Amino acid sequence: MRAFGLKTWIWNNGWKTGLLLAGFPVLLALICFAFGLLLVAGEAHSFRQGLRDAVRIIPVVLPVVLVVTAIWFGIAWAWNQRILDFLTGARPVTRQQEPRLWNALETLCISRGLGMPRLAVIEQPARNAFASGLSRATGAVTVTRGLLDALDDRELSAVLAHELTHIRNGDARLAVVAAVFAGVVALPEEIIVRAGNVFGNTGTMTTGRSSSRSSSKDSGKGGAAILLVLLSLAIMLLTWALALGLRFALSRNREFLADAGAVELTQDPDALISALRKVAARSEMPRLPSQVQAMLLDSPGETLGKKWLATHPPLDERIGALIRYAGGRDPGPVSVLEAAPAAPAEAPMPAAAPVPGSPWWRQS
Repeated sequence: MRAFGLKTWIWNNGWKTGLLLAGFPVLLALICFAFGLLLVAGEAHSFRQGLRDAVRIIPVVLPVVLVVTAIWFGIAWAWNQRILDFLTGARPVTRQQEPRLWNALETLCISRGLGMPRLAVIEQPARNAFASGLSRATGAVTVTRGLLDALDDRELSAVLAHELTHIRNGDARLAVVAAVFAGVVALPEEIIVRAGNVFGNTGTMTTGRSSSRSSSKDSGKGGAAILLVLLSLAIMLLTWALALGLRFALSRNREFLADAGAVELTQDPDALISALRKVAARSEMPRLPSQVQAMLLDSPGETLGKKWLATHPPLDERIGALIRYAGGRDPGPVSVLEAAPAAPAEAPMPAAAPVPGSPWWRQS
């Protein structure tokens, strides 16, 4: 569906997000069917019987999968922020410790009547940031020391507005939901390893001395078991790939929407474009797990390879959208920028006029 204004564009992205999330329960049902195939493989007398038995066993397997999912959700819900702090080395800061950072975010929050999120800093030279928290009340914005040193006040406000939009839109909560579903669906990796034992056991069915009639039945039974195991593994691999694709697609959609929200808050698309250029020059944080990489403002390693497996849209696409829809101006790629003390505050430049028909046109 084509979007003709910012509110319509937000609704459009929300509609697409709903469709993507609806795919996860389907994948859970497929996982249950795959489990059922493994459970009945050793006893099925034929391939068709195995399929029927696997369908019947879904009501038994499904509650187990739901319990595992619920436990995973509970852990993520209760320990989300502490886990992130442990993985990234982030430490909370106060106004006295980081007055420039605090004042910039507080100004944005006051302009929208929002509560002040928790602020944290990662003492790393990389230039990056991310938002976390499962609600607006528990929201948090984390930035690196390299980002603070490299950006001027306008650029810093644009990045903070981007992360604040993630909190306003509930993106962090959505990321947790998607990560848990993807984690549950990723269990087939463990099953594939263990399935080797099942596969080996089925091979013994065709050995031994017996009558030719009995040997023929055993051989047919063993062949059906092998086919059922192979089908189960194929379904598990397929659901794992689809779960990753759905999760990454959710992340890509939300990055475009957060860029739009940043411009809505600051009315300064040029500052966001300039900030993205500086961030891209040194944004690598390779030691973080993929779940955290997907939350970052920019993650070069997560935009490589197949487009449907990328958590972030390519930088040029994000900047191109800001130019087309917000009338922003691109200063071009930044070659090498050494970390330096933040530049003094500059007088804000007038916002570029939005292009008619763009998501920013007629924001009211």
